Amino acid sequence: MNTTDKKNHKPFLILASKSARRRYLLKQAGINFSVIPSDFDENSVPVSSPESYVRILAESKSKYISDQYPESWVIGADTVVVINGKILGKPSSRNDARLMLKDLSGQTHEVITGYCICCKARGKFFSESIKTKVLFKDLSEDEIEWYIHTKEPFDKAGGYAIQGLGTFLVKSINGSYTNVVGLPVCEVIEFLIKERIIGFDSIKRINNF
Repeated sequence: MNTTDKKNHKPFLILASKSARRRYLLKQAGINFSVIPSDFDENSVPVSSPESYVRILAESKSKYISDQYPESWVIGADTVVVINGKILGKPSSRNDARLMLKDLSGQTHEVITGYCICCKARGKFFSESIKTKVLFKDLSEDEIEWYIHTKEPFDKAGGYAIQGLGTFLVKSINGSYTNVVGLPVCEVIEFLIKERIIGFDSIKRINNF
């Protein structure tokens, strides 16, 4: 998946994220790309409305990599979980994960992913945020403790992974499933096709680099 321009040694399409889940989603969609995680300081972005916050983070990550690879197309993304207006990040401890899961138990929450696709040399810049509603089952204390013991919650926004063992927590969703995983694949691919970044001709062109 490390597609580069063999003449100039420059990636054509870059995922500016170290998320294994986002890499998996793009790979499953048959997209050729390189992975160059952004080192942008997320703490420098003040928390605002969840939709604006994740979109600004995605834009900042994309711009950071696009400045280094101006001729490449760059995809950046960020995901948060929101319950009763409160943004849940990644739990920092077992107790933090426990409190998050108790908050989500039996409730409907929102998963919001902001994404940005840009190419500095072409003056192209697009971003938006996508929202999915997720309903959790009522969780017993034993279920919460078992799930924390798996260690899966600790690098996931909201303390769970819908594509992993955490699938048993989710009773229903309203909206994009891949958005909950970490990237709204439908919307991303629609943009890539619209801009002719991917497609039969562009895929052939990428593979011929």
